[in-house]
Amino acid sequence: MHKSRIGEITIDCQTDDLTEAVEFWTAALGLKAKRYDESIITGYALETAPNEIDINLQAVDHPSRVHIDIETDDIEAEVARLEKLGAKKLRKGARWWVMEAPTGHRFCVVGISRANFDKEAQVWE
Repeated sequence: MHKSRIGEITIDCQTDDLTEAVEFWTAALGLKAKRYDESIITGYALETAPNEIDINLQAVDHPSRVHIDIETDDIEAEVARLEKLGAKKLRKGARWWVMEAPTGHRFCVVGISRANFDKEAQVWE
């Protein structure tokens, strides 16, 4: 048994400088942005209200797109469940899987990132 739910929406920007994207999305959504630096990726988190879906901006090498992250307490179990539904594993990251839905949409399966996960996540057998 494991749990999962939508964790965040990530705006992938094919650029070397996220300044323009941050200016646009903060103005469009009326949110402030906070820069984050991880060993894996650098980007911006838009400051959403507590327990709302997180929104992030990151620079990428592939064409710009938007993708969702599904957060889970058991990444491998969630990946297996989604494969049974027709998704394909594309690439394993340091702490996530990049997957592709049968429709061609990319998404990631990640660990828990938001509060109230245990109360609000879907339980899967």
